[in-house]
Amino acid sequence: MHSELGVLLRRWRERVEPAAAGFPAGTHRRAPGLRREEVALLSGISVDYVVKLEQGRATSASASVLTALARTLRLSEPERDHLFRLAGHAPPSGDRLVTEVPDAVRLLAERLGVVPVAVHDAAWHLIECNDVFTALTGEPLPGTRRESNAVWRHFTGDTGRVVTTPEQAERFERAAVADLRSASARYPRDEEVRALVGDLRRVSSRFARLWDSHVVGTHTRHAKTIMHPRLGPLALHCDVLTEYAGHLRVVLYTAERGSDTARRLRLLTPSRLADPLG
Repeated sequence: MHSELGVLLRRWRERVEPAAAGFPAGTHRRAPGLRREEVALLSGISVDYVVKLEQGRATSASASVLTALARTLRLSEPERDHLFRLAGHAPPSGDRLVTEVPDAVRLLAERLGVVPVAVHDAAWHLIECNDVFTALTGEPLPGTRRESNAVWRHFTGDTGRVVTTPEQAERFERAAVADLRSASARYPRDEEVRALVGDLRRVSSRFARLWDSHVVGTHTRHAKTIMHPRLGPLALHCDVLTEYAGHLRVVLYTAERGSDTARRLRLLTPSRLADPLG
C-alpha cells in the first residue's frame, strides 16, 4: 500500500504545471511538474517528509497532511478519496459537515500575523480563529456550536461589535443564505444543518423569505465596520476563501491599503493585545 501511495504521489506531483501553482516554469527543471521542495512548501510539511512519503517509508500520514497534499496536487475528489484509503484513512465525508482544520490552514493564520483570520465550516460555525481576530471582535470561541454560527447570530440580532449599513446587511444576508442553501444540498444527511435552517426559518421572517427564494451560491466578500472599544470604528473588507475541497470558509479581515483603519488594525498584533494602543 505504501509503495503504491509513493508511486501515485510522484505521478501526481509530476503532472502539476509549476506556473499553475505559482512557481516559474523556467528552463532549469530536470523533470516535469513540481519539485518536492515546492510540494512541501505549499502543503506546510517538510521536504524530508515528502521524500519519505514518495519512498513508501512514512506510515502515519495524518488526515490534515493528506488534505493539504490533495489540494497542492490538485486531486479530483475520487483521487483524493483514493489517497486517503491508501494511507489508511476514511475519505472525508461527503454528506456531513467537516470541522477538521488542516495544518496548512492553521499555518496560514499564524503567518498572516496582523491579519484577523477566522475559519468556519460550510454552514458558518466558527471552528478556529487567531488571536488578532479575538482582539478585533472581543469574542473567543463560543461555548456552543449554535452560538458560534455567523448566520444564526446575524439573523437573531447577536452581532457583537459589527455594524453594517442596510445595503451591506442585505448583501450579506443574500450571500449567506445562498451559501447555506448550497451547504444543505451538499450535506443532505447532516442533522445540524437541517436543525439550523429550521430554527432560522422559525425565528426570522427575513431568513425564511430569502430561503424560499431558492437562491444558491457562495459567499465570497462583504464589507462591515467593527466598533472596537479602544480603536474606534474599523471599516473592513471580509474576503472568504474556500478551503479543504470546499468544506471550510477562511475569512480574512483587511483594510484599504494606507488607510487610517489599516494603521489602527496593526495595533492589534499579538505583542500589543494586552493594550491595543500601546
